[in-house]
Amino acid sequence: MAEEIINRVAQSKLITVDLEDYYPAGERVLFDISDWLMEGLILREKDFRKYVAEYDWSQHKGQYVSLICSTDAIIPAWAYMLVSVHLTPFVEKTIIGTLDQLETSIYQEIINNLDVSSYQDKPVIIKGCANKPIPDNAYTMLTAKLHNVAKSVMYGEACSSVPLYKKR
Repeated sequence: MAEEIINRVAQSKLITVDLEDYYPAGERVLFDISDWLMEGLILREKDFRKYVAEYDWSQHKGQYVSLICSTDAIIPAWAYMLVSVHLTPFVEKTIIGTLDQLETSIYQEIINNLDVSSYQDKPVIIKGCANKPIPDNAYTMLTAKLHNVAKSVMYGEACSSVPLYKKR
């Protein structure tokens, strides 16, 4: 008689957290304000305000926007604030920085609002190998949040996880 194959991973009490499950829909956009500067370097308030007033902000509906200036211009804070005021009614989120910083900011908000009470005193695996651009910082933030709750925290897949933390 053949021995029955038992899937011990499926029967284990391990809980897998996949950050990809929390990835919000919406295009990520890099918005460069350097085109609105004189010679790409000098911000002239009157001209800048004119560009901002005439721009069709509705084209960014549902997007996550990262504001940058790709030149070495010195941009006053109010310029980014003015752009943000016009973007806010349409976008999901606006930051000043790179697309990587935008993803980190998105995940920081998600993880801060994540209810981890269901992981209380349970072994947890944070799934790796995502198909979506999950920032490394998100894994670190989630690990820190689970540290005070979970019985143990591991990274990877159930069949080949890396132990990170275990309550004593």
